[in-house]
Amino acid sequence: MTTIRREAVPGTSTWDNISIILDRTFRNNIVTSALILIVLLWTLPTAGLLVSSFRTEEDIARTGWWTVITNPHLTLENYQRVLDEADMGTAFINSLTVTIPSTIIPISIAAFAAYAFSWMEFPGRRLLLVFVVGLMVVPLQMSLIPLLRVYTTLKLNGTFVGLWLAHTGFGMPLAIFLLRNYIANLPREIIESAQIDGASHFTIFIRLIVPLSVPALASFAIFQFLWVWNDLLVALVFLGDTPVVTSALADLVGDRGQDWHLLTAGAFLSMALPLAVFFSLQRYFVRGLLGGSIKGG
Repeated sequence: MTTIRREAVPGTSTWDNISIILDRTFRNNIVTSALILIVLLWTLPTAGLLVSSFRTEEDIARTGWWTVITNPHLTLENYQRVLDEADMGTAFINSLTVTIPSTIIPISIAAFAAYAFSWMEFPGRRLLLVFVVGLMVVPLQMSLIPLLRVYTTLKLNGTFVGLWLAHTGFGMPLAIFLLRNYIANLPREIIESAQIDGASHFTIFIRLIVPLSVPALASFAIFQFLWVWNDLLVALVFLGDTPVVTSALADLVGDRGQDWHLLTAGAFLSMALPLAVFFSLQRYFVRGLLGGSIKGG
């Protein structure tokens, strides 16, 4: 419920104050209504997808998902068939095998690099930072063929290690950019006090920078996890026939284009874990993105 401050404006009559209060109430109600409408429009497709995933093929073909209110005929058969026939369980495990290291590795390396760019003096630091940030504008598709040739020579093609390295390289510029903006704006007094006490750069990084940078680390973890989990192109290029969630879902669309009851179940399985990751880390998300915009934040 919106809280309204009923403060009298000096030099105005009682009716003027009532008019001001009513005007504020009207504007706040408009904003609240608009937000509620946006939330409903944003979540409605997801709700429809969830409900449809529990409905039978006949119900989906005859009626809309909203009729479940009057005809609550639900089943778990869709999920069972997707896990058994589409091999979604194996694809789910493979996606976790790809996504978790592909999220942890770039965060670990980028955090060290961001600290070095922020608090260590070395020749060419600014030029190197500009070069790293400039890599963000390089299209992903330009590097696939050259990288595939290198992987073929090194026999990394078709392995999880090769895919980890690819996602690490593709995600590193953004990771360094986000983390450097946050770490560079940490209070200088804390760093200088640790240096006066004789702490090394490694000690400062582990004991001070990492605990203070949890919001920024969590923000990039959300970006990287969602990007790798939802990736199809890189997985097809470097893993080939090894199924992941996105490729299994694409095969499900190709093989059963009319089986909407299976498509909805597979789609919701593919988005359930990213939603859980986002909602578990969302309290850090805004803090991590905006923390570097305020000095000392």
